[in-house]
Amino acid sequence: MILLRNPRTRYRRLGVAATAAGLLAALLTAGPAAATPDPGDRPAASEEVSKSTEAEVRAAIADGEIPGQDEIVHSDNIEHLVNIPKDALPGTNSDLAFQGGYAFSGNYDGFRIFDISNPKAPKTIAQVLCPGSQNDISVSGNLLFLSTDSSRSDSSCSSTTQPATEKSSWEGMKVFDISDKRNPKYVAAVETACGSHTHTLVPERRNVYLYVSSYSPSATYPDCQPPHDGISVIKVPRNAPEKAAVVSFPVLFPGEGPDGGGNPGSPTNPGVSKTTGCHDITVLPDKDLAAGACMGDGILFSIKDPENPKVIDRVQDNVNFAFWHSATFNQKANKVVFTDELGGGGAATCNAEIGPNRGADGIYDIVGKGDKRKLVFRSYFKIPRHQAAVEVCVAHNGSLIPVKGRDIMVQAWYQGGVSVWDFTDSARPKEIGYFERGPVTTERLTTAGSWSAYYYNGYIYSNDIAKGFDVLKLSDRRTDPARKVRLNELNVQTQPDYFD
Repeated sequence: MILLRNPRTRYRRLGVAATAAGLLAALLTAGPAAATPDPGDRPAASEEVSKSTEAEVRAAIADGEIPGQDEIVHSDNIEHLVNIPKDALPGTNSDLAFQGGYAFSGNYDGFRIFDISNPKAPKTIAQVLCPGSQNDISVSGNLLFLSTDSSRSDSSCSSTTQPATEKSSWEGMKVFDISDKRNPKYVAAVETACGSHTHTLVPERRNVYLYVSSYSPSATYPDCQPPHDGISVIKVPRNAPEKAAVVSFPVLFPGEGPDGGGNPGSPTNPGVSKTTGCHDITVLPDKDLAAGACMGDGILFSIKDPENPKVIDRVQDNVNFAFWHSATFNQKANKVVFTDELGGGGAATCNAEIGPNRGADGIYDIVGKGDKRKLVFRSYFKIPRHQAAVEVCVAHNGSLIPVKGRDIMVQAWYQGGVSVWDFTDSARPKEIGYFERGPVTTERLTTAGSWSAYYYNGYIYSNDIAKGFDVLKLSDRRTDPARKVRLNELNVQTQPDYFD
């Protein structure tokens, strides 16, 4: 480990018909490999577009249909307070976690800690170099957890990339002591099958359980063998984190054969990812409930026994969902919003040709009681602001904005920016605010924009893949009551009871 000190709404007509039509065909017919989510361990590759596409994007900028290159636009109810550019960690910015007056920012090269006691002027207090895609991050008490989902030479922060076909390669969870926020200390590492793409905390008084999501096994990977049809559960004793260890591997998709019992994907379900694990899990500890976004499946499960979660219901959408990416409960725990990562976080999917239902959020009501609860589909939500063919746009990480009696959340959409939307009526969701930047370039399709956008103690914090850390202020009578809700800690995938 190395410690480093240091206003308009646009319903665009942009089509780029030939390019978009080709992309749509590829997305509809692609197998699981075409839906690999999130940039890899190396910097996200950009793809050169045709001269005609470049000319159309520039014309759209000139006509005012889309913002200019890097131009910031937002709705009247959102104010951009500050941007803190990347510093010592040049990699892809990823997830965020919060504790007291601090924000913890994941980055493919490590993590950064901000003092946000003054949200208008965040200060960097630590930057830790510890490469390992994608460095999904969370905190609990004096512990910080970091996911590694790239094959490394060892578990150290000075490791190098190494093929997953080599038995000595390492992937999994890293644990840091952050009792001194200015000087985090690496204290433990736990290897997990297929690494850790994301993880979710299930905190208890004496221990922290980590639900580790990972996927894409191969018979050629010694530590990631099929069927990979479950999650790794790690138990971390708070007073002895060095004793952290995997305590179970619950199978969530039982079935015969080498692939388990999840969604078979293509060719059975063209354009849908085969389920070989989970991408992300959100838990409601107060309700002993969890929702899993698992590639080709969405699941609801009980976590009464945290070491042995039990699936209650499972749903698929083989028409409009390509890759079940993440989940968010509403406050009453009678709804779940699932996101679809169409194009794997590397395609321009927010346009008229793809349409409003593919690459969207899926809103599901939870009906019934106990183990008989069911997920019932109600509607889709997708940002109404069409993006250009050079802008990677995808439904990504978001959180609730805690307002009693209403279901409102803020969500990241890569270069689609940050969207605030209301799903109080499950069948009629609507956007009520937005913030975004114009294209990074007009010459290439580039992965950039907001990876995570979360509401915490009165402000929206966004981790932009390329541009750094943004702080936004939302002023709207529909959301203003949320300012009274104060939390001591927030890991969005461990949803709190905001009003307890």
